Amino acid sequence: MEIEFLGTGAGSPGKFRNVSSTALRLLDERNSVWLFDVGEATQHQILRTTLKPRKIDKIFITHLHGDHIFGLPGLLSSRSFQGGNSALTIYGPKGIRDFVEVSMRVSETKLSYKIHYQEIAADGLIFEDDKFRVYAQHLDHKIECFGYRVVEKDHPGELQVDKLREAKIPSGPVYGKLKLGETVTLPDGRTINGQDFLGPAQPGRIVALLGDTRQTKNAERLAKDADVLVHESTFAKGESKLARSYYHSTNIQAAELAKRMHVKMLLLNHISARYTGKMAQDLQHQAREIFHNTRVVKDFDEVDVPFQKLTTKGD
Repeated sequence: MEIEFLGTGAGSPGKFRNVSSTALRLLDERNSVWLFDVGEATQHQILRTTLKPRKIDKIFITHLHGDHIFGLPGLLSSRSFQGGNSALTIYGPKGIRDFVEVSMRVSETKLSYKIHYQEIAADGLIFEDDKFRVYAQHLDHKIECFGYRVVEKDHPGELQVDKLREAKIPSGPVYGKLKLGETVTLPDGRTINGQDFLGPAQPGRIVALLGDTRQTKNAERLAKDADVLVHESTFAKGESKLARSYYHSTNIQAAELAKRMHVKMLLLNHISARYTGKMAQDLQHQAREIFHNTRVVKDFDEVDVPFQKLTTKGD
């Protein structure tokens, strides 16, 4: 699981930052890529990465401001020309379907694949399969806006091979069945329960990706115990009144949220064009005074989402 930032700027494209788009790479987990927001020229940004548009099968839109959706029609069209024939699902506020369908109709664009729309009406679970759950929560912005919480389901514990050898259970296909937790009968007549030879389950990872927002209780629900929190940082320390007036957050507010909710890593994006060079680094330094594991991300930054090390007695 990796996060790749395709656009980390706010409002309009700049020389060093494109507008909002973030890719969650799940190639090992489910051979797919999920996009969160698709600002103008996102497909141009993708050309500078190893991402394949045909691998994108879900797009989550936080809100309908232009810097978060103006790249969507072009990306959807290009996906058709680049071998993307599988269905794609778009999640977002009411109006996202109209935006896409009007764009396709007016430009007479024909897609080679089906788009499924899920316009979010209420907070809660919006997607689940055998590996992931995704939750949406309303945020506090000028227009309807959502944050998303991606929860990976726990991984089965590792097969304890040393314990199997101690029990004189011969290696072979039976190990595969035991790893699945199945009960098997050995040639010598013994019945073995695979659950007895599995280590503790590996907790799944949690990634929270917030849209533009003032501080709100729902942000706490999204961020709680997250391995990674991606949070906007449109304003800096000492600008909380401005942030509130414009329905945004400061770097300090994001850091306080991360600390309060026991987040493990905070990634700040949606950086105003006012903050370049040293000033962008100042955003990071200020936030680190509150929450040390903070990073102001740049376009094309890639961040691995690691598993947390399990501890046992004696560690």
